[in-house]
This record gives sequence, C-alpha cells and structure tokens, in this order.
Amino acid sequence: MTRRELEQLVDLGEGISLEFKRRVPQPERIAKEIVALTNTHGGRIVLGVDDDGTILGIDHASEEEFLLRQAVEAHCRPTVDYQTERVVVEPRCDVLVVTIPESTSKPHRVTVDGESVEEGKAYVRVEAKSIVASPETVQELREQKDRSGVTFEFGETESLLMRYLDDYGRISVSQLAQLADISSERASQTLLRLTKADLLHLHPDEDGDYFTLNY
Repeated sequence: MTRRELEQLVDLGEGISLEFKRRVPQPERIAKEIVALTNTHGGRIVLGVDDDGTILGIDHASEEEFLLRQAVEAHCRPTVDYQTERVVVEPRCDVLVVTIPESTSKPHRVTVDGESVEEGKAYVRVEAKSIVASPETVQELREQKDRSGVTFEFGETESLLMRYLDDYGRISVSQLAQLADISSERASQTLLRLTKADLLHLHPDEDGDYFTLNY
C-alpha cells in the first residue's frame, strides 16, 4: 500500500469495516476489535492513526506487531487469521495496516483469565462500534454456514409476527413474546428460525437487537 492509498483509506473514516488506533491497546481491547470484524464482514484496523483520521505513525512497528500477535494468540478463540502491512509515513515511522478477513468459523470469542470458549464474549460490528453479540446474534452466526433445509409451520405466532412487521417494520424478542403471549425463549427460536429461512433479517444493535422482513 502506498502513502496515497493509505490516505484514501483513512479518508473513508471509521465504519463497520474500518477501525483506527494510535497503537495496539490492551490485549483484550484489540482482541475485541479483531473478533468483531471477523465475525461481521471482515475489515481493517489501522495502527498509527488517531480517531479523527490524523496519520501519526508509530516508531516501533515490530513491537506493535509482536503485541498484536500476543493478543490474538492469548484471547481470540478460535484463533483469527490476519495479515499486516507496513506503510512508511516518515523515516523510521510507519503505519501498520491489519487486514482481517471475514471468518468461515463463526462465532469467534474473546476469552480472558482462563475462560472456556463458551464463557468468552462474542462481538460484532455495528456501524463504527464493536458490541457484544446477543444470544440471538451468536446463534445466527453459527447458522450462517448452513441455511438449507429449514422447515417450520406458519402458525398463529408467525401470522401475528408478519402483521406486526407490516405495521411497524421491526420487532424484538421481548416484543414478540408479549405480542404472542409466549416465552422469550420461544420468541427467540421463532425469530431465528425465520431468519435462517431468509424471511427475516437480524440487526445487532447496541440498544437491543431487532428483526425486520428480509426484502
């Protein structure tokens, strides 16, 4: 990547697939960003750039690469593939571009202090933030690899759900549970089953996930 290409990338600003960091933060924090990107659509972390897009560079790129590798090996489960590229911005001052592909082994989690994989937290990207994945989002990530052979009965709950979505456009697990007078667990299963059938779309959100019709 040339300096000009770096500038064009930075001009895009932070978003669902792009994160700026002045340098590698605490291991759990950088692991969170990496896991969120690989669980979503993949993307890049640019080290040596301030939040406002100012290109600062880092003096010791090798040290930052070492810290990054340590963080991924210690806290990302399963481990996450990534590539790094150095872009010289000044003599002995580089920007480190970390490219993380979208995973085919979702969900990835961040584990700390000897946690098991299931005890770790999964993260996803929503706009320019990395947020904790809800149980519904984690299940949806698991099922992304196989959306074939989904069967379900289109009963009273599903009819209520579709009428509600026609009127209001979106619904949460708790709203469906209240609407259909069913448990939250059953509401979650219903919404996820219709999502797997490509009838609904799940939207992770910091204030609570919601579902919309998939068209």
